[in-house]
Amino acid sequence: MDSWPVTVALPMVLALIMFGLGLALTMDDFTRVVRYPRAVIVALSCQLVALPALAFGLVVAVGLAPELAVGVMLLMASPGGATANLLSHLFRGDVALNVTLTAVNSVLAVVTLPLVTNLALGYFAPPGADGIGLQFGKVAQVFALVLIPITAGMATRRLRPGFADRMDRPVRMISVGFLAVVTLAALAAERDSVLDYLAAVGLVVALLCVASLGIGYFVPKAFGVARTQAIACSMEVGIHNSTLAMTVAISVLGDIRMAVPAGVYGIVMLPIAFLAGTAISRRIRRDEAAEPVAATSAARE
Repeated sequence: MDSWPVTVALPMVLALIMFGLGLALTMDDFTRVVRYPRAVIVALSCQLVALPALAFGLVVAVGLAPELAVGVMLLMASPGGATANLLSHLFRGDVALNVTLTAVNSVLAVVTLPLVTNLALGYFAPPGADGIGLQFGKVAQVFALVLIPITAGMATRRLRPGFADRMDRPVRMISVGFLAVVTLAALAAERDSVLDYLAAVGLVVALLCVASLGIGYFVPKAFGVARTQAIACSMEVGIHNSTLAMTVAISVLGDIRMAVPAGVYGIVMLPIAFLAGTAISRRIRRDEAAEPVAATSAARE
């Protein structure tokens, strides 16, 4: 995967994606935390604590290669994004909560992502990775990759709201198109290694994707979070910004091997998320259908 699509174009695509995210954000999306304190706290706890712990246990249990193990930890520490918001809308989640979680998590990632990555580098010690940890200068690169484009997008929305509204959809579509082109070009450039990558981390990444979506839904439900908010939490916790993880691995850490889990995740994420969203929607419809029957039975008694 050491080719121009990922070393040159990928950071540019990430900047465009984060700028597009900023176009959809306002300061209200950050202050809205006070309206959903329980949902936000539970979802962020799942994202920032439960997922890294689960990922660590899984990669240790399966004996994943050190550089791939670090890549998995980097992926699990990456926040959600616009895809999570879109899927939440599709499956009747609380999109406003999604946007709030995305906004808060994107800011927190400037601290949490380097922290998790450095701990993983220190524990797994991949060959040839001496001295590539996220020191201050590289944390600043993460800051630039994440917050500067988001801030630029938010400033555009504040100064030119009409322009931001008109550009929101085109920027998203262009971002998806560019990302698809870059991904296909990267796969074509490394076609001889794609099957090896999938065999090495495919099962681990798929299991973590399923577990993330499940934790994101059932843990908030256990804490009394409303159903629509639990769907939003599931998509936010379960859908990770694989573009950010790949860009940090390649452009910041300078190790193409650590980008492999995020690249594989980008392939398996959407099918799994669609299946999970469909299963949750069917369960909700069954519950809703059963509620009038239960209420009628209670009234007769």
